[in-house]
Amino acid sequence: MLYEFARPFLFALDAETAHDLTLASLRTAQALHLPVACTVPSARPVRVMGLEFPNRIGLAAGLDKNGECIEGLAALGFGHIEIGTVTPRPQPGNPKPRLFRLPERQAIINRMGFNNHGVDALVANVRRSAFQGILGINIGKNFDTPIERAVDDYLACLRKVYAHASYVTVNVSSPNTKNLRQLQGESELDGLLGPLKREQAALAQQHGRHVPLALKIAPDLDEAQLKVIADALRRHRIDAAIATNTTLSREGVEHLAHADEAGGLSGAPVFGKATTVLGALSRHLGSEIPLIGVGGVMDGQSARAKLEAGAQLVQLYTGLIYRGPALVKEAIEATRDA
Repeated sequence: MLYEFARPFLFALDAETAHDLTLASLRTAQALHLPVACTVPSARPVRVMGLEFPNRIGLAAGLDKNGECIEGLAALGFGHIEIGTVTPRPQPGNPKPRLFRLPERQAIINRMGFNNHGVDALVANVRRSAFQGILGINIGKNFDTPIERAVDDYLACLRKVYAHASYVTVNVSSPNTKNLRQLQGESELDGLLGPLKREQAALAQQHGRHVPLALKIAPDLDEAQLKVIADALRRHRIDAAIATNTTLSREGVEHLAHADEAGGLSGAPVFGKATTVLGALSRHLGSEIPLIGVGGVMDGQSARAKLEAGAQLVQLYTGLIYRGPALVKEAIEATRDA
């Protein structure tokens, strides 16, 4: 109810300004120990990647890139929180403006470009947090790291976040870092996932626990590309896949204000494409590797549809911007008996 009053004010602001203000408010609430918890529907816990999730609904990466608001976001009822994408070194991201609302279609276009304070700052924030739930940390490469050296950045991040994460997501699908999506190719995936799995094994021995690795893929993939990815996931024994990131397509938003802005499109228009990719990946993998469905979850029905397409868990982000915390409750209720 409170968000219904706040939304007109937030939407009157530039999109990134509203985003920053929202995070600042959550940080203040955390620091002052103000009550922000929402009533969360009861749900049957679900075991995925060897982890027990209190419900199937999580927050997708991108909202809290630096892990500054983990407790405040968790209080909204999410069964897991994913922070990042984080890179080894701090970077400012792309020039502003770089975040645009398309309210007629409940959509957002962003070209943020992995703006973040660097992995050391994120780890420091996680250490300060009192959050005891499931925390995913999403890792990427710095914009100026050559694509042929990308594995070095992912390994550097993995080593630093491993002890603090419930699982780690390898982001090879953002459209806003030059050439990043090339890492979804067969040889590129082998060159990335092989070293990451070897490092995961070494870190598991060092820390005495296995931290799962998930791969986040794009929605702009054809059937042949999806088969290549599925085979790589199976070959390297990756613990989960997240389908999908934002799309470069503008189908469904043509001729709207900001539709011609560069960047990835998220929200309602990406639901069909993302869910199709999710379903195709599920057919290729069967029950071998768990899937997390994300993209266009705007209500309980669309959250349930992700499970029906083959996901074990569901994530949302843009829907939270348009619907507020009520969406989290609705999505939990729609998926709790699945």
